[in-house]
Amino acid sequence: MNESSPTLPTVLITGASSGVGLYASLALTKRDWHVVMACRDLPKARAAANELGIRGDRITLLHVDLADQASVRGLVQAFRATGRSLDVLVCNAAVYQPRLEEPMRSPEGYEISVATNHFGHFLLANLLLPDLERSTWPSRRLITLGTVTANSAEFGGKVPIPAPADLGDLAGLEAGFLAPVAMIDGKRFKPGKAYKDSKLCNMIVGREFHRRHHARTGIVFNTLYPGCVADSALFRSTPRAFQVIFPWFQKNITKGYVTQALSGERVAEVVAGEDFAESGVHWSWGNRQREGRKAFSQPLSARAQDQALAERLWDASVRCVGLSAGAGAEDQAPR
Repeated sequence: MNESSPTLPTVLITGASSGVGLYASLALTKRDWHVVMACRDLPKARAAANELGIRGDRITLLHVDLADQASVRGLVQAFRATGRSLDVLVCNAAVYQPRLEEPMRSPEGYEISVATNHFGHFLLANLLLPDLERSTWPSRRLITLGTVTANSAEFGGKVPIPAPADLGDLAGLEAGFLAPVAMIDGKRFKPGKAYKDSKLCNMIVGREFHRRHHARTGIVFNTLYPGCVADSALFRSTPRAFQVIFPWFQKNITKGYVTQALSGERVAEVVAGEDFAESGVHWSWGNRQREGRKAFSQPLSARAQDQALAERLWDASVRCVGLSAGAGAEDQAPR
């Protein structure tokens, strides 16, 4: 792997082999950032970066399977071995498996959407928090991708197909989240809802990171929704007809569609732009797109801002990823 000058700021992006993560990598390397592309399939990531013309000396490729907590810990070790400073972490990767009839399980035994999208990023962010704290970059940030479908304060979050995001009383999570449990609320398995629930967790935890750590560290903790990237690899497990109709519907009916390239530019803005240095914000470009649209601070649903729920979600997640509730992030070294 080629390394660029250590004076360049460094951002680590999960799920950077395609879609939003790949195009965010392109946009940031053009802004003179060094991007650590953390991916499951490194040959695929290398080929994709080459196809887009991303400079090889501006990227480092590291392996991670976010569903596997040992792999997440291995990523932390591998990143630290590069000797690079971590200036921004972008939690972008996600899986969406709406056609599953029975829950797929992670190596730890957790439902795969929550294991990947929520637990994997929760563990990674906690383990890398000390690295962000040590950075001397003037605007260190931890950015997490959210989605309109998990925010019932917006129309897209109210769509009852298969059901809106709803964590309930966290009965399934607080019961340990192992088989036969497959949903955070402890109810019947619905794969599409499991994805929405995991993304709602991302947005709640983003706010909780801000509440727990911003005042102490000065790190900016934000989530964002860049618009509907309806033709990304996230939808590769949906029926073929959906992959054709959904982008058309978003382009022509809802007007929510954005290209992968534009979504990457928007992520890059939230990573590096001076206008996005305010912590505790969910940045959104909204449901209906128009040329030149600017981001705005989007309210989250009342449930997503429930402080007691956020604290219980945090504590249950700590147990599920094997972190010590009373230990600081420095004590959570990869095992």
